[in-house]
Amino acid sequence: MLNYKKYKRVPVVDFPERQWPGRQIEKAPIWCSVDLRDGNQALIEPMVVEEKMEMFRLLVKMGFKEIEIGFPAASQIEFDFLRQLVERRMIPDDVTVQVLTQCREHLIRRTFEAIQGVKKAIVHIYNSTSTLQREVVFHKDRDEIKEIAVEGVKLVKKYMQAHEGEIILEYSPESFTGTELDFALDICTAVQEEWQPTPENKMIINLPATVEMTTPNVYADQIEWMNNHFKDRDSIILSIHLHNDRGTGIAATELALLAGAERVEGTLLGNGERTGNVDILNIAYNMFSQGINPELEIENIREIVDTCERCTKMPVNPRHPYAGKLVFTAFSGSHQDAISKGMQALSKRTDGIWEVPYLPIDPSDIGREYEPVVRINSQSGKGGVAFVMDTFYGFKLPKGMHKEFADIIQKIAEAQGEVDPEQIFAEFQKNYIERKEPVHFRKCQITDRELDEGEFATVADVIYTDHGEEKRFEGVGNGPIDAIQRGLEDTLGVEIRVLDYTEHALRSGSGAQAASYIHLLDVKSGRTTYGVGISSNITRASIRGIFSAVNRLFYKEN
Repeated sequence: MLNYKKYKRVPVVDFPERQWPGRQIEKAPIWCSVDLRDGNQALIEPMVVEEKMEMFRLLVKMGFKEIEIGFPAASQIEFDFLRQLVERRMIPDDVTVQVLTQCREHLIRRTFEAIQGVKKAIVHIYNSTSTLQREVVFHKDRDEIKEIAVEGVKLVKKYMQAHEGEIILEYSPESFTGTELDFALDICTAVQEEWQPTPENKMIINLPATVEMTTPNVYADQIEWMNNHFKDRDSIILSIHLHNDRGTGIAATELALLAGAERVEGTLLGNGERTGNVDILNIAYNMFSQGINPELEIENIREIVDTCERCTKMPVNPRHPYAGKLVFTAFSGSHQDAISKGMQALSKRTDGIWEVPYLPIDPSDIGREYEPVVRINSQSGKGGVAFVMDTFYGFKLPKGMHKEFADIIQKIAEAQGEVDPEQIFAEFQKNYIERKEPVHFRKCQITDRELDEGEFATVADVIYTDHGEEKRFEGVGNGPIDAIQRGLEDTLGVEIRVLDYTEHALRSGSGAQAASYIHLLDVKSGRTTYGVGISSNITRASIRGIFSAVNRLFYKEN
């Protein structure tokens, strides 16, 4: 039995005055990508300089205005990467690079060496403040931990005097989620008082969930409590940086934004230590799906995924929100049917609002195609097969035909697994359009014959082949389809009835073709089936459909 009693529950915050549950996210936060630092350090094979360059170019292209590029004092490759960004003049004027360092003099000195020539930089200092780490890692009390942070600020002030560019200070009480709130506020206030930010020259206070320890609502309470108790709040940019240890990093981030956070640090697709950093793309697409401008260029998810996979050498899970290959697909028959009907309803709307069951956003808005929306396997239903035939090939199968054709595809899926659209169409052609044996329609002449008392009948003079032998019959009826039916009954010695007939154009233009669907009954056996014919001539398409249905009813496929 699981020894759950060895774990103690993390206490909640006694904060009845919380306001965040009644708020809504109204706008995008300040985004800061940490792909090149926090994300990179978590890779089995960290990025080399050129891979970091490619990732940096992607982040700039996406519109990130703040990018944490590394810990240059701790790694030569990160130092060299930063120097190349400077020397190759790759940092746009509107992009602020961020560098991380611990509160140690030799590291801060080396950090300032790395950022020489950078016009605007965020120097991000941190030290761990949690109760647990104070006790078992550092063996220091609160005042000693606070002194480390204040000394770090003094060192930044010391070395920035000789720096020509603009410096913004960011401070993180690392392991904030495991730190007593009163001490977190105390140490942040001490840093703030030493730095002396103003509303015109703000500092960043970053409150990380270095380890996600409890439910998202508790983190939101912690953020709102800090937000309400900061000194000179208008001189602070309140930032958050979440990991995903409990799998709730996205929810915790969104609730923290409700609680007053203004800035989010994270990575593309959630790469990072342990279970990863919070996924900035996920949050941005969530905002987009609610009609909020995410203020990032995220229209091409395929390019983003390709670049990330290439640089990080880590595959994106096919079920990853928004980015996974399968997230806009439906295998379930009921889902497929709902999507199909939703798409049909959408085509009739004029308000421009996207509402389709099971598709929270339009896949084409983020560079995805409708092709993977419906995937056919043994669990799929008739609606999915009909959706594929309509969406990809323009065949609007009559509702009564959906199950008949879906049963054919399901047998294939049970034998081989997933069936792609090309194979579905090939089976449609094989089973319907190309069912030309043993009776194969060749040509026909349709005329009107005057009967007694001024009435007219339609005469169909049909040439066809039967097992390859050319034959001929004449049928008389009240229209072309009725005449063909009667002629086939007399010639083949069968009794058939046309139960339903539908037709539609396949494409527009001078080369337009029509598709006809004939639902045919064998009166003696009671069996029914559909036949399909296509032609640029609607009458010829109908005749081909009747012959297709006759072959399906009375003759087994070779």
